[in-house]
Amino acid sequence: MTQDAHDRLLIIDFGSQVTQLIARRLRELNVYCEIHPYNRVDEGFLQAFAPKAVIFSGGPASVYWENAPMPPKGVFDLGVPILGICYGQQVMMHCLGGHVEGGHGTAEFGRAYVTPTDQTHPILAGWFPPEDGPQAREQVWMSHGDHVSKLAPGFRVYGTSPNAPFAITADPARHFYAVQFHPEVHHTPKGGRLYENFVKLAGFKGDWTMGAYREEAIRKIRDQVGDAKVICGLSGGVDSSVAAVLIHEAIGDQLTCVFVDHGLLRLGEAEQVVTMFRDHYNMPLIHADEADLFLGALEGVSDPEVKRKTIGKLFIDVFQKHATEVGGAKFLAQGTLYPDVIESVSFSGGPSVTIKSHHNVGGLPEKMGLKLVEPLRELFKDEVRALGRELGLPASFIGRHPFPGPGLAIRCPGEITREKLDILRQADAVYIDQIRKHGLYDDIWQAFAAILPMKTVGVMGDGRTYDYALALRAVTSVDGMTADYYPFTHDFLGETATRIINEVKGVNRVFYDCTSKPPGTIELE
Repeated sequence: MTQDAHDRLLIIDFGSQVTQLIARRLRELNVYCEIHPYNRVDEGFLQAFAPKAVIFSGGPASVYWENAPMPPKGVFDLGVPILGICYGQQVMMHCLGGHVEGGHGTAEFGRAYVTPTDQTHPILAGWFPPEDGPQAREQVWMSHGDHVSKLAPGFRVYGTSPNAPFAITADPARHFYAVQFHPEVHHTPKGGRLYENFVKLAGFKGDWTMGAYREEAIRKIRDQVGDAKVICGLSGGVDSSVAAVLIHEAIGDQLTCVFVDHGLLRLGEAEQVVTMFRDHYNMPLIHADEADLFLGALEGVSDPEVKRKTIGKLFIDVFQKHATEVGGAKFLAQGTLYPDVIESVSFSGGPSVTIKSHHNVGGLPEKMGLKLVEPLRELFKDEVRALGRELGLPASFIGRHPFPGPGLAIRCPGEITREKLDILRQADAVYIDQIRKHGLYDDIWQAFAAILPMKTVGVMGDGRTYDYALALRAVTSVDGMTADYYPFTHDFLGETATRIINEVKGVNRVFYDCTSKPPGTIELE
């Protein structure tokens, strides 16, 4: 989504799995940027894009390999600031007359500490407390096997680490900067400050906002769709809700939402979604109540992959059946986000390695013969929430925890029954109510209850019980790609367990899941 009215920063992607985090850091600074793979950036592109600054990402290659990824030679003649990250530093040195080697015991993976050799340059403003002097150091995150063994002419060293003598380097005259570590990741605590310093040195005004994104997205949707009809699979979650409201603002009643109720939703969720979108936003909405179909097909199924495939196939069939009611639709709208894409295929066709396939990246359009409209494809979850606020969605929807497409099916390990789903809905509602009452909801990325495939002996009112055990899960995360469990107090857990057991018939034991991601996943199945 090129914003011609704003200064633009170009990120040249050499295949790092965290390249998009660079863009995210810059967006937090209200700087407009685009990621483009190195093999699609040539001299003509550079002239057309006219970046105010350039960042080289990291990547898995070695600069001395045959056919190693390289930037266009003309990038160094643009006269704009350039920042090289990890492989980006190495490729700068390689192209400008330095030298890069592999091995020799200088690989670094994980946490490291950089000490300054010169704190006078503005690129390091706020990094090292001056009063610490030679003892100053700052934590960074390293992930490199190769290392720079000789600086290119004009470069000076500004910081070193135990295994990277050229951890921070710069050519002040040409405004070229290069670091061996990854300032974009969470484990480099002051990484954001480094990017802030860089964009200030480059002269960015920091005037790109979600308001600007909204305007450009609306224009792009109108240009893509024209006067054609669009159908949108609406789940009621943050992503599909924001996508639906944005597209409706762009094309009005050309959009019809299809809400498939598969009987695996949370307590009262279907009513909330239908009321909000049909009544509040006055959108054309098809409410497909297909609970009997889905639950019938899942009867006796316990394998988690079979569950997912069964739900996925039925969803496509049901969605297609109801979508035909629209008549003449040419586009399918999805709330696909960047984390969906990066786990399935590299961004914009770049060189990063595929991690895993994702349920809403491809598949359905091929079967239905529809073209995709994905206005959120380049955004992270927190950016989608910011866009939702810009669009005026209720805070109760914007701040909702993520909810998986298969719904409660993957929070019910083992066989699914209506009885277990009813217990799970009620228990989950009590749990979330507890979290809200204690003012913790917004501190948690995702929280939910899961009913375990086991019954345990208990005692209530001097009588023996033999009921289900429940697991509670709550995690903190930045983007959902890694997560840690939320550290509830024992008082909170005790109070919550007591409420669930007292208020939900069929539960007599409650556990709390303390597993991080990795090695676990956020959901149980």
